[in-house]
Amino acid sequence: MKIPNEVFEELAASGIERHDVRERSGRDRAQKNSRENTWHKEFRSAASGRGGSGAERDVSRSMAADSPYRKIAAGKGAGRMHFIADLREGDSVRDIYLCKKKQELRTKAGKSYDSLTLQDKTGTLDAKIWDPGNAGIGDFDNLDYVEVTGDITSFQGSLQLNVKRVRRVAEGEYDPKDYLPVSDRSIDEMWTDFIRYIDKIEEPHMKALLQAFFLEDTGFAAAFRGSSAAKTMHHGFVGGLLEHSLNVTKLCYAYCSLYPTLKKDLLVPAAMLHDIGKTRELSAFPRNDYTEEGQLIGHIVIGVEMIDEKLKAIPDFPPMLALELRHCILAHHGKLEFGSPKVPALMEAAALNYADNTDAHMEMFKEILQGNNTDPWAGYQARVESNVRRTEV
Repeated sequence: MKIPNEVFEELAASGIERHDVRERSGRDRAQKNSRENTWHKEFRSAASGRGGSGAERDVSRSMAADSPYRKIAAGKGAGRMHFIADLREGDSVRDIYLCKKKQELRTKAGKSYDSLTLQDKTGTLDAKIWDPGNAGIGDFDNLDYVEVTGDITSFQGSLQLNVKRVRRVAEGEYDPKDYLPVSDRSIDEMWTDFIRYIDKIEEPHMKALLQAFFLEDTGFAAAFRGSSAAKTMHHGFVGGLLEHSLNVTKLCYAYCSLYPTLKKDLLVPAAMLHDIGKTRELSAFPRNDYTEEGQLIGHIVIGVEMIDEKLKAIPDFPPMLALELRHCILAHHGKLEFGSPKVPALMEAAALNYADNTDAHMEMFKEILQGNNTDPWAGYQARVESNVRRTEV
């Protein structure tokens, strides 16, 4: 039986050299320590499937407790992936992840290292290869699926993987659905809930605009349903844009009941449309990164351009209503330093900004707390500029 190269790499850490593992002649075998021979035979027997029912069997159970092969066989036999959301400081990792991003950087002392962002469906993980020239570090690039071996540490309140070995894996060694972060809510149910708000709009031109985007433009609707709301800050998963837009729309609809001065037929459509530019600002999964258009123009201005295109096909759309809608989109980040070309001048624009900010921050808190299930204190979190603690009531 040919033993895979990755097994030799694992065994090297236990002090067993490649030549010690290869098939030996009778004379060499007689001279070798009997315990290492026993370990080797156990692994060969387990790997060939004798004495068990196949891949689902935990072959490690039949091995000596001190065998360095036991850990390898246990990992291979269990077949369980360690998702990023379940990792904790001190964990040892040997799993396959999507390399979302790879950068070659230098320390202050001038030493080269690789900085990685690894991803699975539960989130992302910062990883560092401090010795990229190590023989155990294989060739790979952005958006490759890689098997990484290393230890989980903590840096500035966030988990970080110290990578010891990495290899690019081939198709068939992973299931792509394990690596795309997806909303934990049903996309179909959210979509049904979302488009119901179109029927709540009485102004016919505004209703026609919403229908043009969400009901008639099937290509846009598919992109909207599958997009994230951000690269990393909040709702950075498949269905994230829909989930965020639905939440903001619900908040704005509730505002209209609490504050009757608000114009529902302006605020609710503005909420539904406020982030449509993100369908072009961010690329599709698994990349989910800024496009050239996103980098140079941004989703706020892109969104207004998209609205202007649809308005051309709606006869007699009231000019002032179109102007007010544009303003709401342009001002929904609230401040110039937060990326809005204008600050809110309309009550509806201010309400949209508060709803957008509320949902974004609630999602950020949720994601922070979900990633910290053991300690009530999650440490300082730059996203919310606060040291975050779990509520115990």
